[in-house]
Amino acid sequence: MRQPLSHAAARPNGKLPAVIVAVALGFVCVLLASVALGPMTLSLPELFAALGARLGDAALSPEETLNAAVVWDLRLARSATAIIVGASLATCGAAMQGLFGNPLADPGIVGVSSGASLGAMAVVVLQISALGIWTLPVGAFVAGVGTTFLIYALARPGREGADSSRLLLVGIAVNAIGGAIAGFLTYLATTEQLMTLTFWSMGSLASARWLTVSITVGPAVVGITLLFLWARQLDLLALGERQARHLGVDVRSLRRKLIFVTALLVAAAVSFSGTIGFVGLVVPHLIRLMIGPGHRLLLPFAAVGGGLLLMLADLTARTLDPPNEIPIGVIMGSIGGPFFLWMIWRGTPRGGGA
Repeated sequence: MRQPLSHAAARPNGKLPAVIVAVALGFVCVLLASVALGPMTLSLPELFAALGARLGDAALSPEETLNAAVVWDLRLARSATAIIVGASLATCGAAMQGLFGNPLADPGIVGVSSGASLGAMAVVVLQISALGIWTLPVGAFVAGVGTTFLIYALARPGREGADSSRLLLVGIAVNAIGGAIAGFLTYLATTEQLMTLTFWSMGSLASARWLTVSITVGPAVVGITLLFLWARQLDLLALGERQARHLGVDVRSLRRKLIFVTALLVAAAVSFSGTIGFVGLVVPHLIRLMIGPGHRLLLPFAAVGGGLLLMLADLTARTLDPPNEIPIGVIMGSIGGPFFLWMIWRGTPRGGGA
């Protein structure tokens, strides 16, 4: 159930400077580690030399050429993809929690990620290619929009019994239906397509390249920017739909815009990484605990925190059992599952801006 948010509660607390420094340092350290560590580990001097290798005209040794190729063509592209996907999912989670007035709202839990993944899987299995390289993200986006509208229609604030339990039940049903359709698509898939479907179901950044970065960065930047521009309206929506209307918010228009943009962000994340859960649940909640619920700070911090968390999860996936790579969805599930149970046990739902 939506919880009222007072103006005092919306103000950031005095820990903000310390949080900014800690998040910035953590982001830089994790980024350097994600680029330096892997099956071929680079020292800091080797890393900086590799980063500068393509910026100068000096002749490179075979070892320097290899290091530069690994850093620039593989690891930097992968880290950039992790940042984009993590930022998209985290800000999407924060916005959905504001939209539903529910701290348990998350693209994966309520079924949006499942719906978007289903759209991408349908494109793969049915061999749809009408829009070329854009067919996959567009398919994920269309399915994500439809799923989000369905979830909101069934569990939106103001409906009788629309509380945390109802949202979870709707999410369970949507994920179950999505799983059934995904199973049918798997039945229809060829052996080659089955490998792709396995990728979607477990989540991975192994296919990250600069091409995927160039495709996903635009929707992610546009979506996150729009959500930030609507931060004040999200704060007012946390007071309740009736109060928000009295304060001049066009609630119906805002709902539609939020649904469209959150689906855009999920599609950008799902298109090339598969289903990665719990980022949109864990990050916004931790940010609220550190700096408060105001969306003007919550959304940008969630974007940075989401990128940091997913880079860390991807680094763990690549280094925990080298040279094998654990699916990143497994890593996030091992983090997010206990966190989700802790939130339920804690029993203090705070709404979208709490």
